[in-house]
This record gives sequence, C-alpha cells and structure tokens, in this order.
Amino acid sequence: MNIPEIFAENVFNHEVMKSRLPKNIYKALLKTINNGAAMDMTTADIVANTIKDWAVEKGATHYTHWFQPLTGSTAEKHDSFISTTPSGNAIMEFSGKELVKGEPDASSFPSGGLRQTSTARGYTAWDPTSYCFVKEGSLYIPTVFVSYTGEILDKKTPLLRSMDALSRSAVRFLRLFGNDRVTRVTSTVGAEQEYFLIDKKMYDQREDLILTDRTLFGANPPKGQELDDQYFANLKPRIAEYMADLDVELWKLGIYSKTKHNEVAPAQHEMAPIFTTSNLGTDQNELAMEVMKKVALRHGLVCLLHEKPFKGVNGSGKHNNWSMSTDDGQNLLDPGDTPMENLQFLTILCALIKGVDEYADLMRISAASAGNDHRLGADEAPPAIISMFLGEELDAVLKAIEEDGVYKTQTSTFEIGINALPSFPKDSTDRNRTSPFAFTGNRFEFRMVGSSDNIACPNALLNTIVAEELSWFADSLESFKGSDNFESEVKKLLKDVLKKHRRIIFNGDGYSPEWIQEAERRGLPNYASTVDCLPHYTDEKNVRIFRKFNIYTPNELKARTEVLLETYSKTIRIEARTMVEMARRKLLPAALDYISCVCRSISVKKQIGMTCNSEEKIAAKLNALADSFYDSIERLESQLESACKINDIRKQAEYFHDYVLAEMDIMRSVADEIEMNMPCDKWPIPTYTAMIYNI
Repeated sequence: MNIPEIFAENVFNHEVMKSRLPKNIYKALLKTINNGAAMDMTTADIVANTIKDWAVEKGATHYTHWFQPLTGSTAEKHDSFISTTPSGNAIMEFSGKELVKGEPDASSFPSGGLRQTSTARGYTAWDPTSYCFVKEGSLYIPTVFVSYTGEILDKKTPLLRSMDALSRSAVRFLRLFGNDRVTRVTSTVGAEQEYFLIDKKMYDQREDLILTDRTLFGANPPKGQELDDQYFANLKPRIAEYMADLDVELWKLGIYSKTKHNEVAPAQHEMAPIFTTSNLGTDQNELAMEVMKKVALRHGLVCLLHEKPFKGVNGSGKHNNWSMSTDDGQNLLDPGDTPMENLQFLTILCALIKGVDEYADLMRISAASAGNDHRLGADEAPPAIISMFLGEELDAVLKAIEEDGVYKTQTSTFEIGINALPSFPKDSTDRNRTSPFAFTGNRFEFRMVGSSDNIACPNALLNTIVAEELSWFADSLESFKGSDNFESEVKKLLKDVLKKHRRIIFNGDGYSPEWIQEAERRGLPNYASTVDCLPHYTDEKNVRIFRKFNIYTPNELKARTEVLLETYSKTIRIEARTMVEMARRKLLPAALDYISCVCRSISVKKQIGMTCNSEEKIAAKLNALADSFYDSIERLESQLESACKINDIRKQAEYFHDYVLAEMDIMRSVADEIEMNMPCDKWPIPTYTAMIYNI
C-alpha cells in the first residue's frame, strides 16, 4: 500500500485546490481561508463548479452541508447535483449559492428556547477553513449552523470565533516581546480517541447497549484489568484487521491516524492522530468516530464510544492535546532549552495558570455529561477537581521567579546501564495521568474530555480563557513595551500572578483521597457531577468574557446551559426506562423461572425422601433478591414519574441525579447479585465475561 498516494484522496485540500482552480481564484480563496476576506459570488460559482467536477469524478451524485448541532453528533441533508434542461434532460450543476448557504429546518434541533417549532428557518454557512470531502457518494461541505435571527445553534461557530479571539490576543501579546513577524496564531489539537470493541452478536442481545450505549446491568467478571495484561498487549488478529482497515479509511479522508494500541481495560483500544488546527481537528474527530463505528460493523463488531460502557473497568476518554502555533512556525508552548531565559514562554505559562484557576468552572463544564460523570474521579480518569501538572523542572523555575532566585538549567540523560544501548535525553517533565490538565513538553493534555464528546466545546472554552488572559497581560505590560525595565516588570507581574494562582498547580497523585482534602483547603472547586457545574456557565464572570470576545450572547449562553441540562435529564430518563423494561420483561421473569425450577426440584426430592439443603438455600436467596428487585423496579418507576412532573430544568436535572440515579444503582446491584446466583444459560443477556473476552 502506498500511503502517501491514498492519503487525503477523497479530500478537496490545498493541493487539489491549487491544481484545479484558476490561479486568481485560488489566491482569492486563500485570502478567504487565511484572512477571512469576503468572497464575491462570481468566485464562489467557479469554486463550486470546480469542487463539483472533482466530487463527481470521485463518484459523488449528491452534496450535503455537514454541521454539528447541539445534539452532540453531526447532521446532514443530501441534495443531488441533478438539474433539468429545457429539453428535459439532466445535467450536473452546483452553484456558488448552493456551496455557501444551505437551509435546514432549525426547529427540530435543540435550541434551549432560542427557536420555537413555529419558527423553523435556519441556515448552514460554508466554513472554507475546513476541507470538503467525498464520502459514500456525497460531497460533504463543512458548515456552521445559525438561526434565521442569527443565534448560534451549533458547536462549531463558537470554536471558530474563539480561534479568532485567541489569535488577536496572542498576536497583540507577542508584539510585547518584539515579535512583529507573526500575523496569526492558531490553536492546535490532537484528540486521542479511546473506544471499546465487542462482537455484534453480543451487542444485539443487549437492549441497554442498543438504547443507551452502556451496560445498565452486569456483574463483574472474575478477571478484570488487575493483571495489567491488556495495555499495549499484542493485537488479536480480528482487532488488528479492524485497525488496519480503519487506518486506510481515515487516511483516505485526510485524517492523520498515527497511533493504535490496546488500552488498559479488556476490549478497550485507542487511536491517536497527529496534531492539526482546532477546527480541522474537531471535524476530523467527529468524522473519525463515525468511520470507527461503520468499519467495526464490516468486521462483525460494534465500536462503543460511551465514557463508561462497562462498570468495574476503566472508561474511555478523549485526551485533548492543545497548543498554539504561529504562522511563522513557532510552538508557543515549547519551553526551549533554557526555560528560565524564555520569558515569553513563562509569561504564556503564567497566563494559563491564571486562566485555569480563574475559570476552573468552565474547564469542568467543557467535559460535563451524564456519561462522563461515571468516569471522572475514578481510578482511571482525572478527578472532577481542576488542577494543573507542570513537572519538577517548570515548578522549580516558577519558584525561582516567586523567590527572586536563580534557576540553573538541569540537563540530564538516561544511562540505562547496558553498553549496547545509547543514552538519551531526559524529558523536562514526567507524565501525570491523574492530572486533568497536564503539561507534556510542548502542549497541555486536557484529560477530562469524554470519549463521545465533540471537542469543539472544550477547545472553544480553552481558547476563550487563554484569549482573556493574554489580553490581560497585554493590558498590564503595553505601557512598558520597549523600555529598559520591561523584563523586570514582566517578572514582577509573573511573581504576583503566581502568588495568587499557584494553588491550581498540583504535581501529585490526583487519585489520592488526600488530594480532595488538600484541594478543599486550597479553595479549589469540586463539581462532582454535571448538575453541580452547569449552572455556573452563566456566572457573571463567564458571561463577561464570552461577550467580550463575541463567543456567545447572554441568551445563547443561557440556551446552551438549558440544552445541556435537558440532555442530562433525558439521558438518565432513557437509561432508567430501559432498566425498567429489561428488568420487567427479561431479568425478573428469568429469575422467577429459575426459582420455580429449583422449587420443583425441591418438591421432587422431598417426595422421594432426599435432602435438598442447597436447593432450599438457593431458592430462598433468589426469592429474597427477586422481591428486592421487584420493589426497586416499582420505586424507580415512581421516581421517574416524579422527575417528569418537574418543570424547572435545573431542579429536574438535580432530581434525576439525586433520586433516579441512586435508585438505578440499587436496582443494578440487586440484579448483578441475581446474575451471580443464576446458571449462565438461564441468564437472558450476555455477561461481561462473554462480551469483553470473546474476540
């Protein structure tokens, strides 16, 4: 296989643009992409026709405006290129107007009250900064989605706005340090995608997986992940074939799939891409998740992207590796060889420290969901408490600034002690997998993001926070620009920032119970659940920065909060209803049938004078469990009814969290104990052992 030859073969990227578009049109399109310059309709018509010809050659008959509504997935409506001629024949046409604007129904998507059913009009608008591509017979055009009155109805528009805000603030900030070459700064991201694979035949027998993407019942298998024998283990043939097929499909779509391996939990795996710009990385991650699911089906597998599909083993995250790059090739989070002398880097680092401390609530909100609540805080994912890991060397540099001291750069190599093996440089930081926001050498790894999440939200919020802090530093230092005491004023400001915000830095074990107590002592917020953190979305300080950088209006922010709370409640409601249905129609009848079977055995044995102590104990135990199970079903149905009567969105979400989820946990524990006391062939759904160890 010639990878360079197939890579991005279905993508209308810069190379294709340059080869197919007239030179003047290509230059005009670049101005639109790079500088946001308006595109006239004549240029749009030529671009549209060129893209159409290319797409038709690739087998496309339709086009679709591909967007990311507040449902958490992508949306698409397909129209054909077919147009009629006066003679009644068909021709393939595609205009600039069709490329630039689409008109889907806006009333049927979540809007948080911004749009009513009677006001249906919405618009999709082409995002030329992200590549068009061909897939399954259609030309996909990445777009944003807004209402007729201009309100944001998608996840991508805030991301694009935040990227522009970050660029403006960062360029202004860099001018302070004498960098007049840079005209644009771009946030970059590489989203490591964790997932589970199970056999489709098993999946089809699990109503909970089909309807909720996670197992609502299931006793732990005798073996979990305690032997650490799954992580980086040799790939099983069926998994290796899937991964190889997935790589090819992703490469064809221009997705930089780089790394693949087994993850910690049984049946868990990971795909990691190469860094790219945040908007393109977001589109590619959404596309990757779709392709992962479809390729799995070709192999008789199902790809599970839920944050916690199996209780008792590690859940799945999406480690969001974030950085900033300039248009002259700098990575602004690269410390260089001598961090103490790299004043620009240290100032950016302190801006991040200040921002993460001041807007920890937004960081937590960006990873909040019903699914991720099951994962965060366990011994597998960062805790819900936001903190930053910097490592020993950077921490020592910052302490030197605080104490007006001098830090001597430590250069060291690893000497392995085997003559045949060369020594190699030691990284400036260790890795801390327990930290929500960890510095890893030239980027920050935001580990809280859930595996099914759209990464537009965490990156939009992170960009906005950094834009605010770089703007604050620029405001504080511009009057000293070019002066002899500029460096001393910078260090004075850094010292003050560190004194106020050092509490957010934690280089220890985020899983330890002691950290929870220490974080409370430091005054760090601990929003354990989605319903705890979401109301803070509309806190005054958050509304202020979103308005300042034109990310959200107050109404749009309020609407997003309502959508997220509604989604939380609906998710748990669906899960609870699924539990009730499975319990009443499958699990309880199976338990009662087996109890009857055991009782018949007891009756027969007694008739012939045999002892039946074991059968009587089994029957008594299962009968008591069945009674408890039935009572829990009744209580859960009652809790559901009560929850659905609550009209206040926030109070309803709190009720689902405090009462419905609590009863679901009780019901599950009873059902799982019943399962452990039932023969395998009598239990009506596949067990954990069967699902995660059968491939």
